[in-house]
Amino acid sequence: MRGLRKAIGEEAGRTDPATRPARPALIAGGTVTAFAAVAGLLLVGCNTSSEGVRKEGPAQPQSAAKAEKRTATPSAPPTRRKIDAAALIKSDPKISDAVKKNFKPCVKDQYPVDVIYGQLTGGSRDDVVVNILTCGDAIGVGSYVYRAKGDSYENVFSSEQSPVYADIDRGDLLITSQIYGSGDPVADPSGEDEVTYHWSDGRFRETGRTHTDFSKVGGSTGKSENSG
Repeated sequence: MRGLRKAIGEEAGRTDPATRPARPALIAGGTVTAFAAVAGLLLVGCNTSSEGVRKEGPAQPQSAAKAEKRTATPSAPPTRRKIDAAALIKSDPKISDAVKKNFKPCVKDQYPVDVIYGQLTGGSRDDVVVNILTCGDAIGVGSYVYRAKGDSYENVFSSEQSPVYADIDRGDLLITSQIYGSGDPVADPSGEDEVTYHWSDGRFRETGRTHTDFSKVGGSTGKSENSG
């Protein structure tokens, strides 16, 4: 374009009629054709030049991996449904008659139970750990694990070797049993056993066991641990 403007400017700047060549008629076929050819080359040059107008093609689609990452939604957490622990205990045929016989409210309709909700068996609903305790000293009488099955729950683990207490530890079942020696008061056992269970192939399997001997020196409550 710059060359075309310069050529036109130089021609327009010639004021001497004697020296200025006769202007060809605009309708002359040769002149019009030459001008059109020059303009066409200049336009092509603008389109292909690195400094000219660049034509953008259609945006490239994102990779499948990015699209999947953007649209992926996290899996829904397990649902939690509060249960009536006392009713569940009373209707459970796997609980011994001795435990059921002594399972009574401590105050009015308040039963001595600890209820823990969490994931143990990988179901769509939280599992439920129920510990039955004594009213006076809160000693564990029995520990049970219930897994959701339809609209109800099924007993998938039981321990009635008192004193016992069940808990959930990082997705595993942890059973703690207090060890009492001769003359040990309830609040000061001689030791403790901890057994870890992991849910596998439809049942709990033992994966670890730890025994702790409690120190009795000077009435200290410190612990001396030994792994078994």
